[in-house]
Amino acid sequence: MKEFKLIAIIAIIAVLALTGYEVGLVAIVVGFLVVEVVAAFGTGSLALLSDAGHMGTDALGLAMALAAIVAADRARDRSQRTYGLYRLEILAALANAVLLFLVGSYVLVEAARRLTDPQPVMEIGVIVVGTIGLLVNVIAWTMLRRGAAESVNVEGAYLEVFADLLGSIGVLIAATIQLLTGWPYADPIFAAIIGVFVLPRAFRLGRRALRILLQSAPDHIDVAEMESRLASLPGVVDVHDLHVWTLTSDMDVVTAHLMVQDEADAHSVLDSGRQLLQSDFAVAHATLQVEPESHRGCADVSW
Repeated sequence: MKEFKLIAIIAIIAVLALTGYEVGLVAIVVGFLVVEVVAAFGTGSLALLSDAGHMGTDALGLAMALAAIVAADRARDRSQRTYGLYRLEILAALANAVLLFLVGSYVLVEAARRLTDPQPVMEIGVIVVGTIGLLVNVIAWTMLRRGAAESVNVEGAYLEVFADLLGSIGVLIAATIQLLTGWPYADPIFAAIIGVFVLPRAFRLGRRALRILLQSAPDHIDVAEMESRLASLPGVVDVHDLHVWTLTSDMDVVTAHLMVQDEADAHSVLDSGRQLLQSDFAVAHATLQVEPESHRGCADVSW
């Protein structure tokens, strides 16, 4: 009877998914997360709890990213928020990374404890929930597959869901081994494997979020090359005060001062600079100040 209730919940979530792409995806992940957490404690499966923690961080990340996008759109007309609230997405990513690291660490510690003191697990319940989890991940994976080639953000979510799919397979393998052989170590071993898989991803996500918050230049942009290319534009004699940072996902920003010959066409230099940054460095927003060579006003500015 419990199995049919779980299937009914997933069916309702699938119907909700038809109401909207982003909202439906979040509903699928969050809905099954609740099911998986309850089932993990009910069955005593650490592998299921580990997978639930992994899916939970994905659900949190998706929900906060969606909320950040909505908030950013609503904040565009606020005069005091000249960049909107795009950074909320990065703060959400950092919080997600911290939570992911904590969950992964807990699973590893608990797995080590269970290797010396195995706990009983309800294998049939784990297999049922794991199978549903696999179906949920396949649905989400299918929903994201079409947009993965068009957006880096969607591609990232696509890869995350694929990792969740592998985690669900691991849960099923562990429960099946324990059911058929009675070997009590399959569950904690597979839980530890999922935990080890999670920690490096948490580190990479947190590192990327911190780099953005610290306004470091993005890894894919060679600042020295950018400066050299701008300096080589016709009429440009010097480039200074060049700053490159990431505002939010796929939104790199550049500011720079271009010193030009007095007789140079400032409009042409400005257009050439913006075109260069957009076509060769995929910069989303650029603010360029064009200064004649005879102008020395920048020397009066302290930073």
